[in-house]
Amino acid sequence: MQAAEKPVPAGFSAAQIRLHWIVFVLIVLQYVLHEPMSDAWRAIRRGEDFAFDPLVAAHVFGGLLVLLLAIWRLALRARRGAPPPPDREPAILKRAAAATHFGLYALMFLMPVSGMAAWFGHIDAAAAAHSIMRVILLALVALHVAGALYHQFVLKTDVLNRMRRPG
Repeated sequence: MQAAEKPVPAGFSAAQIRLHWIVFVLIVLQYVLHEPMSDAWRAIRRGEDFAFDPLVAAHVFGGLLVLLLAIWRLALRARRGAPPPPDREPAILKRAAAATHFGLYALMFLMPVSGMAAWFGHIDAAAAAHSIMRVILLALVALHVAGALYHQFVLKTDVLNRMRRPG
């Protein structure tokens, strides 16, 4: 007996859309809070005393929240699915979108883990990896936004609307 195939959704659910935008805002805040975190890291590495800083705490807890919400996003995606790419989208763009999304999700996991390893475990290699991934994440976010805008204004598909209205 064959298992019934899960229907492919026409759009993202309201929860998926909310989580997408919440994670986006959290990631932006992580970049805003980067400098206080870097200052604290350098002070600790020099052996200086470090007093509690709410901006540093916000960066640490923000990273943990990104990780938890990314897990939730993947659980929703596994349970509900995601809409397919537009039919007339070129194969190369479908592959680029899949690779970009994979990279974004990977970094939503790897960056908090490397940050925690650096901060709580005092692992310099984790801090270095975190710093490199910071640049890669920024590039992938820019590519993701450019792709959405390309779909909206050049290909004239509904891709951008799928992340604005539940479907």
